[in-house]
Amino acid sequence: MECSAPAASPPSSGNDNGSDEQVMSEIHLGCPPRFCGPHISTFTVSLPQDVAHSAQDHGLGNDALESPIPGLDEDGDLLLPRRTSRNVEGSCDRYCVRIQHNITSSIPNVGLQVWRAELVLSDFILHKALCSSEFDGVIALELGAGTGLVGLLLARTAKTVFLTDHGNEILDNCAKNVELNIESLNCQATVNVRELDWFNAWPPKARIGESPSTQRYSWTSREIDDAENASFLLAADVIYSDDLTDAFFSTLERLMSRGSAKVLYMALEKRYNFSLSDLDVVANGYSHFRSYIKDEDEIKSLESGTMANFVGKRMDFSQIPQYVREYERGHDVEIWQIKYSGTEFKNRT
Repeated sequence: MECSAPAASPPSSGNDNGSDEQVMSEIHLGCPPRFCGPHISTFTVSLPQDVAHSAQDHGLGNDALESPIPGLDEDGDLLLPRRTSRNVEGSCDRYCVRIQHNITSSIPNVGLQVWRAELVLSDFILHKALCSSEFDGVIALELGAGTGLVGLLLARTAKTVFLTDHGNEILDNCAKNVELNIESLNCQATVNVRELDWFNAWPPKARIGESPSTQRYSWTSREIDDAENASFLLAADVIYSDDLTDAFFSTLERLMSRGSAKVLYMALEKRYNFSLSDLDVVANGYSHFRSYIKDEDEIKSLESGTMANFVGKRMDFSQIPQYVREYERGHDVEIWQIKYSGTEFKNRT
């Protein structure tokens, strides 16, 4: 992306009181300051040069690549076989995604920008889609979709993708990005842009009648049913305000406890600020997020009668190639796999 530069200037507010404060994503630093409104950037998605040939070249069938076949090139770099998916016709080693976004925004409208965790999660999704059939023909829902980049990339293999966010300005921008890319990405999925306010209880109110022009981002009853039976949820960079984090997990609990079993893949960036109360540089937003999650080791030591609604595992993506070229990953982005348990754990003696 022509305006990209590695730095860190993300939203760090613990609340929305500074709603007029303008913030800039580290992805946009270096952009000319005159670009204060919508701007279209091109992100290049390409397979690394050391990606091996398809499964057939290894004497394997199309369905054999559920995980990468290990191997090293002459420089010692990891070789990853390319999977040929029946759902990605005409796929190639390089393609572009055009994303409309703002260069700056107020904190409540940070969904108008592209953030680092969004691009890291894009790499993660692209890699899983390339090396497995996990996302083939699934229903998926992105929470806090913002520009919609992650969901659009998943739409190349999924059956249905819901891009959800709050506020007409963000939703209009997301819908514009669907329009810009739906054909060029050869999306196999039906892509729906829908309003979802985490401060309102799930499920959202279904629209009555068939008048989408006046209720463009509202849900139908059928869509709500589909969302509740989704296999995968996605979220990127939605942790920057404690009250928003609380609302996010409240929505997540209601959504994941209904319909089919779901897995959430969530990317977030630790954001550090100096705290007067701690007299130290801390990542309080990250700590608040972690208070909702029990990892597998913690579950083993839970006392009898303890509730653990969300069970998480931090994913190691250090060996995943960088498919989206125009950014630097940095060291503070994490990806979590989160499942809903909502069960009482008993001591095992």
